[in-house]
Amino acid sequence: MTLVDLSHPITPGMPVWPGDPEVSTSVAATIGSHGYNLLALHLGSQTGTHVDAPFHVDEALPTLDQLPLERFTGPAWVVDLRGHVGAIRPDDLPDLPAGSVLLLHTGWSAHWGTERYGDHPWLDPHTAREIVAAGIRTVGIDAPSIDRPGDTALPSHHVLARAGAVIAENLTNLDAVPDGAVAWLLPLPLAGADGAPVRAVAVF
Repeated sequence: MTLVDLSHPITPGMPVWPGDPEVSTSVAATIGSHGYNLLALHLGSQTGTHVDAPFHVDEALPTLDQLPLERFTGPAWVVDLRGHVGAIRPDDLPDLPAGSVLLLHTGWSAHWGTERYGDHPWLDPHTAREIVAAGIRTVGIDAPSIDRPGDTALPSHHVLARAGAVIAENLTNLDAVPDGAVAWLLPLPLAGADGAPVRAVAVF
């Protein structure tokens, strides 16, 4: 069995969405003073590689803990969109198998930590509707958002949220996910939350 890590490390000073809490850590206990090591953490629910629950964009929709665990795993379906600029439209996607974890491989994780990272490809709302119609309820991207940079209406988020879908953002290493892999996007079990960081992995 091979495991591929699809997550960015969580570190102080790492990129966060503008206005979100910055990541900080501090030593809360040491072996010398307490007999064990312990870190205090400060971070947002959308820190780093994370998943969004529908509640993230609509208070009437399910929170993270109200979603079935099956929504966070499944056969990975990686669509190679490297070199794509702008909106990802329906014609850019192949036929999509229902029940798969759709992973949009834009190659944008190569720009992690740079100013260019925020100027990423995005999922057109019409494409999001096609994805829902195909029976897919889990969508990931190796960019900071599935929506167009600067679009605060978040239309593609809303399309997927209304279908009860899970969205994973800030993935990485999607080039190492082969056909036949299974994706695991298990979040921290935060009660009533809009989302949570994940240790995303592909297993094959």
